[in-house]
Amino acid sequence: MTPPNSPVNSITNVLRSGNLEECFDVFDGKLSVKGFPLLHDVPSNVTFRPFSSVCNALESDAPVPLVQRVQALSHRGGFMGFTNDEPADSLLNSLGRFTDRNFLSIFRFKTWWSTQWVGTSGSDLQMETQWVVLDVPEMKSYVMIIPIIEGGFRSALQPGKDGHVMIFAESGSSQVKTSFFNSIAYVHVSENPFNLMKEAFSAIRVHLNTFKLLEEKSLPSVVDKFGWCTWDAFYLTVEPAGVWQGVKEFADAGVDLRFLIIDDGWQSVNNDTDDLNQDAKNLVLGGEQMTARLYRFEEGEKFRKYKGGSFFGPNALSFDPRKPKMLITKAIEVEHAVKARDKALQSGATDVSGIEAKINRLKQELDDMFKGEGSSLSNGNHESCGCKAGDYGMKAFTNDLRTRFKGLDDIWVWHALCGAWGGVRPGATHLDSKVVPCNVSPGLDGTMPDLAVDKIVEGGIGLVHPSQADDFYDSMHSHLAKSGITGVKIDVIHTLEYVSEEYGGRVNLAKAYYNGLSKSLLKNFKGTGIISSMQQCNDFFFLGTKQISMGRVGDDFWFQDPNGDPNGVFWLQGVHMIHCAYNSLWMGEIIQPDWDMFQSDHVCAKYHAGSRAICGGPVYISDSLGGHDFDLIKKLVYPDGTIPKCRRFALPTRDCLFANPLFNNKSLLKLWNFNKYGGVIGAFNCQGAGWDGNLRRIIGYPQCYKPISGSVHVTDIEWDQSKEAVGMGEAEEYVVYLDQAETLLLVTPKSDPIQVTIQPSTFEIFSFMPLKNLGPTAKFAPIGLTNMFNSGGTIQVVDYKETEADPAAWIKIKGGGNFLAYSNVAPKTCYVNGAESAPVWSSDGKLKLDLPWIEEADGISDVNFVF
Repeated sequence: MTPPNSPVNSITNVLRSGNLEECFDVFDGKLSVKGFPLLHDVPSNVTFRPFSSVCNALESDAPVPLVQRVQALSHRGGFMGFTNDEPADSLLNSLGRFTDRNFLSIFRFKTWWSTQWVGTSGSDLQMETQWVVLDVPEMKSYVMIIPIIEGGFRSALQPGKDGHVMIFAESGSSQVKTSFFNSIAYVHVSENPFNLMKEAFSAIRVHLNTFKLLEEKSLPSVVDKFGWCTWDAFYLTVEPAGVWQGVKEFADAGVDLRFLIIDDGWQSVNNDTDDLNQDAKNLVLGGEQMTARLYRFEEGEKFRKYKGGSFFGPNALSFDPRKPKMLITKAIEVEHAVKARDKALQSGATDVSGIEAKINRLKQELDDMFKGEGSSLSNGNHESCGCKAGDYGMKAFTNDLRTRFKGLDDIWVWHALCGAWGGVRPGATHLDSKVVPCNVSPGLDGTMPDLAVDKIVEGGIGLVHPSQADDFYDSMHSHLAKSGITGVKIDVIHTLEYVSEEYGGRVNLAKAYYNGLSKSLLKNFKGTGIISSMQQCNDFFFLGTKQISMGRVGDDFWFQDPNGDPNGVFWLQGVHMIHCAYNSLWMGEIIQPDWDMFQSDHVCAKYHAGSRAICGGPVYISDSLGGHDFDLIKKLVYPDGTIPKCRRFALPTRDCLFANPLFNNKSLLKLWNFNKYGGVIGAFNCQGAGWDGNLRRIIGYPQCYKPISGSVHVTDIEWDQSKEAVGMGEAEEYVVYLDQAETLLLVTPKSDPIQVTIQPSTFEIFSFMPLKNLGPTAKFAPIGLTNMFNSGGTIQVVDYKETEADPAAWIKIKGGGNFLAYSNVAPKTCYVNGAESAPVWSSDGKLKLDLPWIEEADGISDVNFVF
C-alpha cells in the first residue's frame, strides 16, 4: 500500500478532488467557455475533450508540485482534435470561426523567427501561427488556443475565410500519415493573461512529457554577465589575433568581459568541390558559408595553427584592427558587383563581360588582401612539427585568453544544429552522413523570403544519420570541452524540418537530434552551456528543451535594413524589441529569454541598451574593433563584468497585449519587471515599421515614426507574478524615478497615471520603489545608482530600524557612482563603509552620495542613514 504522505498518493488526491465544472464544451457547432460562445460554425468532425480525459497525470515525469498545480486547474483546459476521411501526411481543418474579438498571436515570419500579430478575426491570423490569445471581456477572461504535437505530427494555425481558424497538421514525411487527432490543439482559460501562459504551458508540459519548463532547469552561468560576440566585428574572417585584440580593448577600458562568443568562422568547413581535407578559403560575408559543410570536428586552420604564448612577451604578435573592416568592405564590393551582373542578366542583357571583369578584379584584390595578412601565428602545423598538441590550437588560445584576462569565465563557440550550415560532409568523418535535399513546408509559403533558406535549399544538408546523433554531438563537444570551451551558441536549428522525409518525419527526427544534444550538454557543458538560436517554432519548444534553458527571443540585430530602406537603421530596432517582448510571453515559460547582442556605437545603441537593462537576461554586444561607446556600456555593466539584472524576464504590460506598438500610430511598448526592492516599467517608442502580409516582409511605416504619448501607472506592474514582489505591490506610496528625465515623483495606487511623451527610437525607464515610514516624520526609499540604466538593480540589501528614536536605513549598493535616495527630511548622520559621510539633501527629497567602486569588496558599499 502507498504510504499516506507519498507523492503518488498526493497526486491521486488532487485527481479525485478535481470535480470543478469544466469550463469548455462544444455543442451545436459552438465552442463555448463558461457558456459564452467563442468559436462558431465548429465543423462536426472537430472534437473537444477535457484535460483530465486525455492526460493521465500519474504518467507524467514532471515534478509532483507541478503536476498538482496542473491538475488543480485542469477544468480550465482541454484538447481539440479532428478526423479526416483519408490518411495523409498533412491535414488542414477548421476549428471554427470568430469575428469582432481582439486577439494577440505569435507567428513565424521566417523559418527561424517569430513575432507578434494582432487582429479581430480568424481571417486576420498569419500563416504558421504558434498560438492565439482571445480577449473575452464578457467574462473578464482570456482564452488561449495552442497548436501542439500529437504522435508524429506538429501543428500550426492559419487564417481561413470568413473568420475561420484553420489548423494545419503535418508530419514532414510521406511515410507518416494519419486521419485522426485526439489532441492536436490545447485550449485554456484564465482571468489573468500572465497566469494564462504559465497554466497553459504547464498543462502541455505535463501532457507531452517531451520538454521541461524554465522553472525545472538551471540557468547558464552567463545569464547575469557581460559578454562580446565576434560576429559583427569579423563575420567569417574571425581569427585568434582579432579576438585577442577585441578582448584587450574591453580590458584596457576598465570593463571586464565575463564571456566571449566566437561566432561563425572558426570551424573546419569546405564546399563539396573543395579538397576534402582543406578549409574553404577567404570566406568573409554571411551567406558565403551557407552551402559549406563540416569536414572535421576540430577548429579550422586559423585557430588550429595558433601557437601558445603568441601574444605574450617582447615579440608578441601585433594586429591591425582596421583589417577586418577592410576585408568586409572589399567583400561587399564583390557582392554588389555580382548582384549587378545577376540583375543585368535578369533584365535580358546578353553581354555582361564588363561586369564579369570587374568581379574578377575585385575577387583578386580580396585574395591579395588575404595573402598580405602578414606574420603567421606559428611556423607550421603542430601535427608535423613535433610540438605538443596542447601548445597549439584552440586549447592553447583559450588558455592564453584566461591567463591574460582573469575575469573571462566563459568562452563559447557557434555552430549550426547540423554541424555547419550545410551539415557534415559525407565521407569526411567517421559518421554516416549524406546530403539530403530540402523540402520546405507549405506552411512556410506565407513567410519572408530568406537568403539562408535559399542557400540551404540550394545545397541540401549533409545530415548525420539520427541513430548517430549522440556520437555526432559528443564528437564536436568533447573536443571543444577539452579545448577550454565552456558552451555553445547553436544556430540554424529549424533546418531539421526540411530533411525529415526519410527519417520518420520531423517529430521523430527532432527527438533523436535533441536527445543526442541534451546528452552532450550534460556531459560536456554542465548541462547549461548553450544559447539556442534560429529556433522559434513550436517543434523546438515542445521537443528540444528538456535540457536547454536559454534562447534567443528576437530576430538578429540588424544595424541597417537589408532591403535598402535608409530609415531602417532606426525602425528595425523597434521591430527587434517587439519580437523580444512578445515572444517572451510564451518562450519565457520554457527558456530564459535572450534579447541578443547589439552594437554600442550604433545610432540607436542607447535605445537598445535601455531595453537590455531591464530585459532580465544577459547583456552582450557585437562591436567592431575600436567601435565602442564605453560610456554607454558602463551604464549597463559593472567594472567586474557583472550586470544589475532584473529578477525575472521582462514582459509587455497588460494594456499592450492587444495593441500594435509598431504601426498603429498611438501605442508605446511598455515592459514590466522586478528588481529585488522595487518594480520597473520601461516605455519604448517602437512605432515606424511592421509586417506586411502581402509583401511578405517587414517594411517601414514612416507616417508612424513620430513622438507617441502614453501613460504609466504603478498597477502596470504585475506584482502578483512573483512571491517576493507581492508585498511591494501592497505599498501605500511609491517614489518613482524617471531615468532619462532624472526626475523623482511620489505616487499612490490611486494616483492618476504618469503622462509621458516618448520621441521616436527613444525610451524612459520608471523605477517604482515602495516608500518606507521611519519614525514619526521621515519617509525614505532608496533609488540606487543613477549612473546605471537599471538603478534599482544596484540595490543588494535594504534593512530598516523602525524605532521612534533614531530610525535608520541600511543599504548595500553594488557599483560606483551617483547614489540617489528619496527622503522627505535630511538625515542626522550618514555612514559609508563605516566612515561618516556628508550626503547632499535638497528640499525636493533628493538625497545624493558619491560611492566608490571597491574592488576588494566586489564593488559593494555599505550605506547607513540615521534620521
